[in-house]
Amino acid sequence: MDTIKQIICPLCNNTSFVVRYEATYVYSYYIDSDAPGIKNSHEFLPFMFDNREQKDSRQYIECISCKAIYPCYFNEWNSGIGQVDLQKAISPSNAVHPGLNTQAH
Repeated sequence: MDTIKQIICPLCNNTSFVVRYEATYVYSYYIDSDAPGIKNSHEFLPFMFDNREQKDSRQYIECISCKAIYPCYFNEWNSGIGQVDLQKAISPSNAVHPGLNTQAH
């Protein structure tokens, strides 16, 4: 296990990153007599849904400086994840620039 010290962007040599997790959900509200959703009674509250289904998700590390995106997947953050794991995730061959459909070479 290694301690996270500093990871470096291979494209711009920056050391500031953010890990992002994007997810898309479909929320369902059953129609009943008083308001949309069985859990809503006098007003429609969007957080009182009857069903939620995840449709898509994406995780990535983003360089704050050059905005390069490095796709990654962490299903749990534990003490075993460290600098080596993060540096492997941000390899130049893994970089994707925002707005482009191609990877950096």
